[in-house]
Amino acid sequence: MKDDVYKTFSPRFEEEVENEAKRIAKKLKEEPLLIAVLLAKLTEERENTNRLMKTLTARLEAIEKRLGVEGPEEAILSETDEAMMEFVKEIGKVTAEDVQKKFNYKGRNAASQRLNRLYESGLLRKKQAGKKVYYFI
Repeated sequence: MKDDVYKTFSPRFEEEVENEAKRIAKKLKEEPLLIAVLLAKLTEERENTNRLMKTLTARLEAIEKRLGVEGPEEAILSETDEAMMEFVKEIGKVTAEDVQKKFNYKGRNAASQRLNRLYESGLLRKKQAGKKVYYFI
């Protein structure tokens, strides 16, 4: 079957592919820097793809929400997360600084991490305005 696939392209396709692979392998042996450049480019493309997938997933979730499509099963939250969700409902939109003050966190990092976890689980949305990030339902 392998031979049939090659024949559909051209009679010399297999030979052309093999010669090209040998040429590339020889060039890679002669120029090791080329491997590093290729790996860096591959990493960059992977990061771009991941960003694109994250954006597409967020857009799809927003569309599903507008259409009323049910998401995953309701999350079970800790008491602190429940209280934080109630706080967001009361205030409307909050920042990590607001949560830090309300829940007596020593620093904003812990508050920010907790808000981000709620965002990533789909319970909160967020929007950045300048240096502040606002979380809301």
